[in-house]
Amino acid sequence: MTLREYGPAVSVPLETEAGRALAASGILERATPDPGREGHWLLRAGSRVGAVRTLGGPVVRIMPKTPVSRLFFLLGFSLDPARAWRDSREGTVDVGPYDEVVPALAHAVERQLDAALRRGVLQGYREVAESALVMRGRLRASEQIRRHHGRTPPVEIAYDAYTADTAENRILRAATERLLRLPGVPGPVRRRLAHQRVRLADALPLVRGQGLPRWQPSRLNTRYQPALRLAEAVLRGSSPEHRPAGSDPLAVDGFLLDMNKLFEDFVTVALREALRERGLTARLQDPHHLDRAGLVRMRPDLVVRGGDGRAPVAVVDAKYKVEKADGFPNADLYQALAYATVLGLREAHLVYAAGEQPERCHEVRGSAPDPHGRGVRLYQHSLDLSREPARLLSGFREIAERMAAVTAMSPR
Repeated sequence: MTLREYGPAVSVPLETEAGRALAASGILERATPDPGREGHWLLRAGSRVGAVRTLGGPVVRIMPKTPVSRLFFLLGFSLDPARAWRDSREGTVDVGPYDEVVPALAHAVERQLDAALRRGVLQGYREVAESALVMRGRLRASEQIRRHHGRTPPVEIAYDAYTADTAENRILRAATERLLRLPGVPGPVRRRLAHQRVRLADALPLVRGQGLPRWQPSRLNTRYQPALRLAEAVLRGSSPEHRPAGSDPLAVDGFLLDMNKLFEDFVTVALREALRERGLTARLQDPHHLDRAGLVRMRPDLVVRGGDGRAPVAVVDAKYKVEKADGFPNADLYQALAYATVLGLREAHLVYAAGEQPERCHEVRGSAPDPHGRGVRLYQHSLDLSREPARLLSGFREIAERMAAVTAMSPR
């Protein structure tokens, strides 16, 4: 069954257990029994797009409003603004001929895996601790005493092994196996992924429920980095498990991208890069408090500061969905004004994925005027995500330019 992101509710035939699993998962904005049709459920998608499958139930595909190629551009830029793994001509991830999230994702990951492994599987040194009959490496004296009371053999040793069982290869293998289990991966892509899994066979599988192993970017793993960033996105966005209180575990398996989070990440990273070109710095998710007692927490998406990183210049919040049909919601303006008031700023910015809606500027009544006689200003910017990447990024440069101009006007 197919739903559309923030589309109208659809009545679909669904077993009670599968319907309850979807309702408990929280991945849909609405999942309730249809009062007018027995055996049917009303399903309405929210901000999450992709494909999921309930245990014993059907595959639910959620189609994004944004074209898939543009969606993966947002993801790619958020993960790697240096464009290390995007096509240099178009600035987009290679999604092949696919226009659904899961097939496009599987194709993109397989292409990056192939590029990473083309010159062979990366090997590295990893510390191995084991019991052995022959001494090699370093003796683990405390373990020798604790386990064997000082007797030998066996001996408890530790040594550095040159192996393909590295954190990087474990992550790539786990992402490959994850994609092979997802619903909707096309046959040709599935066969190529199976081939990549064979190439990574010397890396141990990850233990379910444990965090991803840590890896550090370096000169040695440069060719792996694009694939690793995308593989981590796969592993973080797939296989959510939901265990409602007082009931049996209900599993929902698949891959989902939260468009709210994706848009927020893209806006903050893209604006941070544009600000850096103009000598300004930015702090993402900067924590503050609304009240002096520190009881009301607030965390704006991005706080812009001067080149020294000290004095705040402006504050930015990203809003993916416009709730009102007739324009931007007023509640967002109140939130932006609260940010500006707490930080002592002359302006705040709201960035929406709202298509062609015109930019607005509101000058707040009653606010103390600056040396130029202007009160606090609240800007509402609109981004059209269907635009080409170059035009999309130019909008952030314009916003950054305005903030740089405000910095130049501020009294020293």
